[in-house]
Amino acid sequence: MPYYSRVLTRQEEYPSCEDLAQLLQADHPDFSLSIEEGTEEEWEVLLLASVDGVEIALIERNPVFEGSLGQDEIAEFIEDIQDCKPESAVEWLEEFMLSVRMIYAFQHLQGADLVEGGNALHALRAALWERGEAIIQADDEGFTNEDGYHILWQFTDAVSGPWNMGVLQDETWFHFTMDLGDPEHREAFLNGLIPADVTAIQAS
Repeated sequence: MPYYSRVLTRQEEYPSCEDLAQLLQADHPDFSLSIEEGTEEEWEVLLLASVDGVEIALIERNPVFEGSLGQDEIAEFIEDIQDCKPESAVEWLEEFMLSVRMIYAFQHLQGADLVEGGNALHALRAALWERGEAIIQADDEGFTNEDGYHILWQFTDAVSGPWNMGVLQDETWFHFTMDLGDPEHREAFLNGLIPADVTAIQAS
């Protein structure tokens, strides 16, 4: 089953393929973008690949409007998160997703598992996210807030290791790093709390 990560943004305007290619070339000159579907100014699907032909990712641009594929995706996301934790994140995400106007869906291909290919994909995704008013979603992980901190638990039970997290308390985000495999850290996060033995930073 294909693996996806996505940028969901409130912005309707989007960069051209040329703009994205220039951003990519600045730090990852061994990779290029080509148009698979659409035109230069109204691209629908782009292919990220290395100059020697290794395919890294397909990037789909899905506008969100009445009757669109993007609208269907938003509805599915809202349905999928209903039983997730923490509840404060679910409520925040529901409100945010109702204002999303564009989804950039990255289908990770074979080359995404290579270090340089993965770095190029992450750089391109970050460039779209850093345009602002956006969050990131990743299959089998969950969602971030607009600051890029992970706010919803959709991991498998076997996950472990440090991860940058955020919890919403009294309409304020608190950010911290926790061990995903630590049962006490996990329980606190699922309840929308900051683990007792970590230091949290209040978002500005």
